[in-house]
Amino acid sequence: MKALVYHGPSNIALEDKPTPVIDSPTDAIVKVTKTTICGTDLHIVKGDVPTVTDGRILGHEGVGIIEQVGGSVSNFKVGDHVLISCISSCGKCTNCKKGMYSHCENGGGWILGNTVDGVQAEYVRTPFADNSLYPIPAGADEEALVMLSDILPTGFECGVLNGQVKPGDTVAIVGGGPVGLAALLTAQFYSPAEIIMVDVDDNRLEVAKKFGATKVINNSDGKAVEKVMALTDNRGVDVAIEAIGLSVSFDVCQEIVAAGGHIANIGVHGKPVQLNLDKLWSHNITLTTRLVDTVTTPMLLKTVMASKLQPEQLITHHFALDDVMGAYDTFGNAMKERALKVIITND
Repeated sequence: MKALVYHGPSNIALEDKPTPVIDSPTDAIVKVTKTTICGTDLHIVKGDVPTVTDGRILGHEGVGIIEQVGGSVSNFKVGDHVLISCISSCGKCTNCKKGMYSHCENGGGWILGNTVDGVQAEYVRTPFADNSLYPIPAGADEEALVMLSDILPTGFECGVLNGQVKPGDTVAIVGGGPVGLAALLTAQFYSPAEIIMVDVDDNRLEVAKKFGATKVINNSDGKAVEKVMALTDNRGVDVAIEAIGLSVSFDVCQEIVAAGGHIANIGVHGKPVQLNLDKLWSHNITLTTRLVDTVTTPMLLKTVMASKLQPEQLITHHFALDDVMGAYDTFGNAMKERALKVIITND
């Protein structure tokens, strides 16, 4: 089968790999019909994620058709149309019973495209299929549901829920990429009074306005902090969501959070950042980090099916699996290409 393979920093290639086989009775083999590229994949390609080793097939978002199931799989059968979660979970360990699927104690968590082969391929082996796949309802938009593999639950859980967004809040999202936009879309479930999007890309800021941002700030001049403070009468924001994974964006969040506010980190940080506790120790803030658990996926799926949430708005480009390298070039040059999410189709 064809697959996108990682061989070290800045070294990926489309190659022929063996089709995966059932390794555990809880596995399923899924023929991937559509997948996408995540900002985390770009961090991997840069060498920021040391758990990803030479020879790994990348990707952790997608939908497909079940080709084979292990003997212990009871919720799915061959031919089922499924959403593949970015998080694999046994559903039985202490952490899974707490809903913390990302830290499954039986070898699950974020493993696809990380410590086991992922979905940017014709086929994928999905561990713990019963608790890591979701049935796709008849008539659903396949491409829209690819957004539920990772970015929608990530923006919602790590940004909106961790940030405890409430009616009337002022929220700033630092980073207008797909995950930041996912946080923007789902923050509106809770009717904040203001949502301020901060980015350096005018195109993404325009998209943010269409998606519901009440204010946008271009930080190309490095003056986001003073602009946010001016918009909030020097008070700051109730919730600052970091959605990039850089020290500069984390610093902005530290500077703009109001007393008693929340900093909710979503971004994947490949390097340390400085926590300015000398300024924040008396500020009554809450700082949260999280790897998405995908516990909200069923709720988000219902919301999408009811047309209350339209994640297909995030899709800007389409590629065939044969042109996955072109997809990476486009997604990696998002500002130039005006790219948000790309869809990669396996014909």
